[in-house]
Amino acid sequence: MSRATQDEKGKRYLRQMTVAHIREREGADHVDVVFLESARFYRLFKENPAYDDALTLLRGALADRAILEIGTPSIDSDIIEEVHERRPGTL
Repeated sequence: MSRATQDEKGKRYLRQMTVAHIREREGADHVDVVFLESARFYRLFKENPAYDDALTLLRGALADRAILEIGTPSIDSDIIEEVHERRPGTL
């Protein structure tokens, strides 16, 4: 199960999650991402200013089975707004 926390500004929910699959479709405005900790499909939109960096982190984590910190606008949202490497000392 993922552990969700609200960031210090109260605007994003951060979850520590493991990438299971990335689905990229030609011509789509987003990529779909599946995490081991959730049955839902999450979306990373290409209009996100950090899209390239986020996708690079997601691909690397998929290959390495690494845990990432995923930021969404609310606890029940499926839109990925932020992707970060897991900070040391976090669960």
